[in-house]
Amino acid sequence: MSAFDIEAHRGGRALFPENTLVSFANALAMGVDTLELDVGVTRDGVLVISHERGLNPDLARGADGKYVAAAGIPFVQLSLDEVKQFDVGQIRPGSTYAAQFPDQHAVPGTRIPTLKELIDLVRRSGDGHVRLNIETKIAPNHPDESPSPERFVALLLDLLRTEKFEDRVMVQSFDWRTLQLVQKLASEIPTVYLTVQGGRDPTVFSDRASEWTAGFNPAEHGRSIPRTIKAAGGAIWSPYARDLTPALVAESHALGLKVVVWTANQPEDIAHLIEMGVDGIISDRPDLLRKVAGEQGIALPAAFPVTP
Repeated sequence: MSAFDIEAHRGGRALFPENTLVSFANALAMGVDTLELDVGVTRDGVLVISHERGLNPDLARGADGKYVAAAGIPFVQLSLDEVKQFDVGQIRPGSTYAAQFPDQHAVPGTRIPTLKELIDLVRRSGDGHVRLNIETKIAPNHPDESPSPERFVALLLDLLRTEKFEDRVMVQSFDWRTLQLVQKLASEIPTVYLTVQGGRDPTVFSDRASEWTAGFNPAEHGRSIPRTIKAAGGAIWSPYARDLTPALVAESHALGLKVVVWTANQPEDIAHLIEMGVDGIISDRPDLLRKVAGEQGIALPAAFPVTP
């Protein structure tokens, strides 16, 4: 990681269609330290880039131009050829997602990329600095929607080693089972422990283990999430922005953990987090993140224009 990590969330989804070569090329062209992305696995074992574990009804349109029905077919039920038939270049009009990112540039005809295609794009850009922060889209409460943790991690590591790209990545997950496997099988790859404590779908609790934490129980570590992640062998803690406090940043740093927070999009929130001492920020607006970071005296990564 850089001294401060500027991460484009899903390639910068407020600007261009999320998790596509178009969005990643835009982030490379402005200059970021890290491309943040999510991967799933097709029926034929190909790693594809998607935040959901299957086709997103707010993004995916078939050849007939119609958006797919909810909840969307899981990738493990589709071949790569089938996945490539869908257009994810424009948000479904009238959706909550469309209201959230009204200024996103639509690029009709955009396809779901593979992880290999993104690695090829990074190489073509000439950017030897940028890293990938790869989230394994796997959920313990939906085991039928992804491969087993063992198969998922085996496929990911095999691709990274085949491409000789394992020194340019971090692996992150809310499902800590995959992180434990990465640490066992590829200890050179930093692991990023994602957490959310509030809202409708918390993944960690201070007083007990959850199905997401691979058996690690914060109650056994002073009810401290950073201490639990340290005990689990993590290198980076990636909490939801609203869960973070200056005291937690200080505690993490004292343990040797870096803190990369998700997701901050407003200039005042970004500035507050930088002042809090975080080591990086994941943002849907990498352009604003760059601007505020620059105003705070942070050295900015170089731009590498590339055609998707």
